[in-house]
Amino acid sequence: MAACNRLLALITAILTLATPLAAAAQPGDRDLARIRHVLVIYAENRSFDHLYGLFPGARGIADATQEQKTQLDHDGTPLPYLVVWNHDKPDPKFPRLPNGPFRIDLPPISLALDAAMPSPIHAFFHNAEQINGGRNNMFAAMSTVGGWVMGHVDGSKLALWDWAREFTLADNFFMGAYGGSFLNHQYLVCACAPRHGNAPVPLRAKLDADGRMRKQAGSPSATKGPVQIDGATRVTPDGYAVNTTQPPYQPSGVPAAAANAALADMAAQDGGGPAMPPQTAPTIGDRLSAAGIDWAWYAGAWREAEADAARPLKERRVIYVRGGPNFQPHHQPFNYYARFAPGTPDRARHLRDGTDLLADIAAGTLPPVAFYKPTGSENQHPSYTDLARGDAHIADILARVRANERLWAQTLVIVTYDENGGFWDHMPPPAGPGQSDRWGPGSRVPALIISPFAKRGHVERTAYDTGSIIRLLTRRFALEPLPGTRTAIGDLTEALSFD
Repeated sequence: MAACNRLLALITAILTLATPLAAAAQPGDRDLARIRHVLVIYAENRSFDHLYGLFPGARGIADATQEQKTQLDHDGTPLPYLVVWNHDKPDPKFPRLPNGPFRIDLPPISLALDAAMPSPIHAFFHNAEQINGGRNNMFAAMSTVGGWVMGHVDGSKLALWDWAREFTLADNFFMGAYGGSFLNHQYLVCACAPRHGNAPVPLRAKLDADGRMRKQAGSPSATKGPVQIDGATRVTPDGYAVNTTQPPYQPSGVPAAAANAALADMAAQDGGGPAMPPQTAPTIGDRLSAAGIDWAWYAGAWREAEADAARPLKERRVIYVRGGPNFQPHHQPFNYYARFAPGTPDRARHLRDGTDLLADIAAGTLPPVAFYKPTGSENQHPSYTDLARGDAHIADILARVRANERLWAQTLVIVTYDENGGFWDHMPPPAGPGQSDRWGPGSRVPALIISPFAKRGHVERTAYDTGSIIRLLTRRFALEPLPGTRTAIGDLTEALSFD
């Protein structure tokens, strides 16, 4: 009997670990109603293992299998070593490295957290191939920077680690879609991929019979050069934009239209053109407005970028210009939607500047739902900014919320990352019914749940993706669900406690 009981206990434990949703008692609507404000802070381009792989109690690098750590060449054999590429040549700043994860902040690399780092390609089809069915062993081969993708840091000196230690760190949270910032910002607001049905043929991906990108001949080994793709990867063959495409309204990366400086020149080929046509799919903003719930998308340097957009591309000082705010138009998802076109009441009401966020926090007038997008200089994106600067900026926002005692007592803050930035992570994305579709989820990214209602000193293991934020808002404010959300993922309430 004792042996049977032990066997039953073992089976129960295995089933518990395999269950995507936590088995703990869920908070009721009355509990959730105590949350009067939800603030989502959306940082940039870091995988979980890259930034939190050494976090105590989290499923980090030490839990990776040898298969997951050992990167394969294009022919399926293990790479003999890792090369960091700078365009098509080995980067002289970095030595050859053993095949596996390595510390960026220790010898022989020894980069500080305030140093700019190489930025791996982070794109839709690349990410899907890097994940390689959950084995995560094609990251180096399918990257423009080769073995750099295996680098990680000890983030214990970062301020956000302190917030994670005090509140909840989710170690099973995945970016909603494969690939880069553009698509994952869209997924954050609509749980969908935007339509670009009139995209010209040269922008559409060339795929093989297995749905993978066609590779150029001449680089059969990742030890000989970075991956080279045959053709564009911006739009799927059936007309969905999955990699960076510019918005139809200013601020946009393309020039302003001659007849109306608030619009993008839809015929422009420079600045990343042509721009995408206005979108009409339902968004979380539509659902909130329909329910009478106020909300805002706050963007750092929004007003500066609106003024900058009227200048010719070569004279711009803010949009995609390093050394200043470095405003990124493809990080502004609502600016792609007809409902928020220039001159509309919804644009004026809901698309606001980052300085407005600071004022609303100080005054305690934050709307019930708020999204905050830092500028390119403060979002932690590799290459054009660094970890330390963005860490200090986001920690300052958190401290301001906490300093307003009345606001803090009613607020839930979610700090997460749009995507992995091309960096390796060992955890396989969810792949079961209701957990995945053609868009993703992609690689694992950090997510912090910070609130008086968050579990304290906790690592949450429920399966989440970016759409979990939509699911939380839908549940808390009794909204009509968006059609693209995955129903077999958690809604973040598993990380909350109302005791």
